[in-house]
Amino acid sequence: MDANTNEIGQMNFNLPHDVVMLPSRGKFYKSKKKSVKVGYLTAADENILSNLNFTKTVKESIVLPLLKNKLYEPDLRPEELLDGDLEALLIFLRNTSFGAEYTVELIDPKTEKPFTTTLLLDELNIIQAPNEPNEDGLFETTLPRSGAEVKLRLLTLKDQVEIDSILEKYPAGRIVPSVTLKLQKNIVEINGSKDQGDIAKFIDSMPIMDSKHIKNFLNENEPRLDLKKEVIAPSGEKVNVGIAFGVEFFRPFF
Repeated sequence: MDANTNEIGQMNFNLPHDVVMLPSRGKFYKSKKKSVKVGYLTAADENILSNLNFTKTVKESIVLPLLKNKLYEPDLRPEELLDGDLEALLIFLRNTSFGAEYTVELIDPKTEKPFTTTLLLDELNIIQAPNEPNEDGLFETTLPRSGAEVKLRLLTLKDQVEIDSILEKYPAGRIVPSVTLKLQKNIVEINGSKDQGDIAKFIDSMPIMDSKHIKNFLNENEPRLDLKKEVIAPSGEKVNVGIAFGVEFFRPFF
């Protein structure tokens, strides 16, 4: 990954931009920025958006290069963004380029026929997390089965790209360590020890109840927009739909 990210868009502070409030309110970043300057998409950015590389993830081939151009903050790199903040910036970019309407195709559960519905991306609320991080931006919790005291960090865009890259290259026929790779990045300290060897050893023998607890705890406490909506199908049945940030989200740009 390119180490020099303070270039191109991040230095273009005088270009047209807006201020976007971060769902995290900056609690997990050194800068503690509650909001960031984000540039509007231009014709030049279409070069990035039309260059989807199907050999890489959407985050690596589109999201990261795009935010390197559009995030105008010298002390907050795109790689450092948490998932919830990343989503908020992507929604801003889409809203200011194509409007807030987001049309999805769903299946009516009663008739099994497809139908379309339109969501408004400018009406998304921030989910209120039940727990706050400590002053270092870490969460503290007690694991239910082992009773271990752990300090946890949320994954950044850089973490996710690195994990995806490792998993994609994993040899065929081998068990893919997707769960343990994430845990190794999530767990910062266990029972007072920050030693990576101690943490790795504990993860290898961690009860499933504890690993599920960590996953659920972080999902519940990561600050983000509420991307789930309930819509009514033509038959009158209720259907739950979630906004995903895959190829379909970026399709209007292609």
